[in-house]
Amino acid sequence: MVTMKTINILDVAIHNLSTRDLLDRLNRSGGFVVTPNVDHLMKLRKDAELQEVYRQSDYRVCDSKIVQYASFLLGTPIKEKISGSDLFPAFYRYNKNNPKTKIFLLGAKEGIAQQAQDKINQRVGRNIVVDCYSPSFGFEKDEQECQKIVEKIRKSGATVLAVGLGAPKQEKWINKYKKQLPNVKIFLAIGATIDFEAGYKPRSPQWMSEIGLEWLYRLASEPQRLWKRYLIECMPFFWLILKQRVKKTAKSSVSRICVKSSSVKTQNNCL
Repeated sequence: MVTMKTINILDVAIHNLSTRDLLDRLNRSGGFVVTPNVDHLMKLRKDAELQEVYRQSDYRVCDSKIVQYASFLLGTPIKEKISGSDLFPAFYRYNKNNPKTKIFLLGAKEGIAQQAQDKINQRVGRNIVVDCYSPSFGFEKDEQECQKIVEKIRKSGATVLAVGLGAPKQEKWINKYKKQLPNVKIFLAIGATIDFEAGYKPRSPQWMSEIGLEWLYRLASEPQRLWKRYLIECMPFFWLILKQRVKKTAKSSVSRICVKSSSVKTQNNCL
């Protein structure tokens, strides 16, 4: 496999891929996909377990226009924003006629995942989503229920597991149980995507997503749940990016001085 280029954003190596390239790679080799955004990057600074999950993931793709803007400021542009809610429908459309692709949906409230399954299958024209499960609150702490879920996924015959439980729960659950699911080749951490696919929650207008204001739409839609995340927890991101930019500029300046100094010494030795 060709080595994938990565972009360093706050010490997280984000793969610089297009959606098409990612879909091609997943169909060839499978893998575990995480989609870092500002919230994830801030959580990663304090959560050692999540850091290990990210290290073990196969693909880390940019799920935020804000993170993409930051990459431009740092002089290492990320070519495309690939959010989970864009990747997942692109994935099932890409595999519309691929009989080997069988998806299991894990997440959302009771009945919502079933609605998403029905709507996706109707769009695709076949039963590409073979089963689903909406777990109870706090299920990740109940090993008996987790094993029940693992067995349900096994029996479904799924080759793809799409988990929409929110970060970092979904990433940690996939990483913990993926070895117990040998028939699943592709693992997708997709956040609120199951809700969007079911029509239970609306996505922001496309223009807001394209200019980096999807967070504002979501905040307006669920202020009580999301105000702390967007207005407090994510705010240090901008200061940290500025620090990374200053550090990178200073390092670049020192390197140029060293190169110039080395060049002058070489010229003097030749005189």
